[in-house]
Amino acid sequence: MKTFGITILLTSLLIGTPASAQNANVDKRVDRLEQEMRAVQRKVFSGGSTRYFEPEITAEQGPAAPATAITTSAVSDLIARVDALERSLANITGQVEENGYRLKKIEDRLAATEAQTTSATATNSVGSVPAAGAKSSTKPAVEAAPDPQRVVGVAAIVKPDTGDAAEDAYVYGYRLWDAKFYPEAQAQLKKMVEEHPGHPRASFAQNLLGRAYLDDKKPALASVALYENYQKRPRGERAPDSLYFLSTALVQLGKKADACRVLAEMQDVYPEVASGRLADRVTSGKAAANCK
Repeated sequence: MKTFGITILLTSLLIGTPASAQNANVDKRVDRLEQEMRAVQRKVFSGGSTRYFEPEITAEQGPAAPATAITTSAVSDLIARVDALERSLANITGQVEENGYRLKKIEDRLAATEAQTTSATATNSVGSVPAAGAKSSTKPAVEAAPDPQRVVGVAAIVKPDTGDAAEDAYVYGYRLWDAKFYPEAQAQLKKMVEEHPGHPRASFAQNLLGRAYLDDKKPALASVALYENYQKRPRGERAPDSLYFLSTALVQLGKKADACRVLAEMQDVYPEVASGRLADRVTSGKAAANCK
């Protein structure tokens, strides 16, 4: 039902009938239309308050007493009622469209979830089916035995004991990294930062953790560790270094444009360090990232 149809209907009624019959005819039709509109509202907005909806559509009343003429007030009242009907239609149409859109979104999400579940189930099923002729076994996989030479090498790294637990934890992590025991160094340096986050050496430890990841061919983990050091300890002594090594990690990840932005921020935030202690690294970093 289009709202402009109501206006056309009313106009044709007003033009095509005598003045004495117009008022009675139009009033009856508008009354009927309003009652039907309330019935539609009760359908669309179930449970609505009876304050806004009549309980039911009543039967048509007998013919009204004919009026001698359509007065200005009667026409104004008729226009107001038509406007109210048009607003009601617009509200109902908008609500129906919004509900339809929400339902479509829910159906799309359910379809995507079902597709993912089906794919995962299929993958697990394929992975669980043994190859033809292969013997099934319930024995758990045997972990590879640690390299005895590596165990001896790590054990040979001396743990300092100066009475400063934070300093000792950092120095031990540094010694593991310097001996190229990168996984062990990573574990030690993470532990140091977690246990002594406010110590001045925490900036050193987090920066070295990023470098240990870089040396271990793990640039993604390195970028996280290095960015966190800059974000959480911007005044830390190794925060500028972390930005430089972050640019290195980004280059390895194929994000040269981001690496250039990191180096630019380093120069902006730490101009003295960028033009002093780390000047050569800034230059080499820009060359590696092809910065303009």
